[in-house]
Amino acid sequence: MIKTIFFDLGGVIITLDQQQAVARFEALGVTDAARQLDPYTQSGIFGDLEGGKIDAETFRRSISDMVGRQVTEQECCHAWQGYAKEVPQRNLDMLCQLRDEGYRLVLLSNTNPYMMAWVDSDGFDGHGHSIRHYMDACYLSYQMQVMKPDESFFRQVLMKEKVFPHEVLFVDDGPRNVAAASQIGFNTFCPKNGDDWTAEIGSMISNINNNQQ
Repeated sequence: MIKTIFFDLGGVIITLDQQQAVARFEALGVTDAARQLDPYTQSGIFGDLEGGKIDAETFRRSISDMVGRQVTEQECCHAWQGYAKEVPQRNLDMLCQLRDEGYRLVLLSNTNPYMMAWVDSDGFDGHGHSIRHYMDACYLSYQMQVMKPDESFFRQVLMKEKVFPHEVLFVDDGPRNVAAASQIGFNTFCPKNGDDWTAEIGSMISNINNNQQ
């Protein structure tokens, strides 16, 4: 039986706009932003930040060195938050409904401090709530110092949540992330960025529970 639902952030709860993020970093002077910024897993210093290998200040200084001028923390926040296109209300409503039905909701996100400065603020949903209003726990790559789809990311979360893989539904728009989770034994759902997954998730949970009986 499904007890816990693991949700990705970007591409599932919020709609991503990779091109806007690329454009904002290019405006800062990062000429190869398109190569280093990915919808699912970043590379270079961007990946180092999200993987917890460097902190936010080291990232800011590295970007400053890269573009030949002092880039501010606010500019870094603005550039990273270019990824956020919208937070569909239907998604937030469904999260509330699932919690009311008794499911434990857990966030699993490859992210960074600059993005979380908004996600963890009361400006996140437009109603004075941060992401933690909707989640029972959050596991963030830069804090865990490992990124999806690394198996150790999922293993650590399972241990901390004290659940078995077959008791989990993992919702992520990244095919590599979903494939890695499936190999461990998770039930998985891979909607595309911006898709309305709210109508489908209930029937998916019912089908999984019926098949496990």
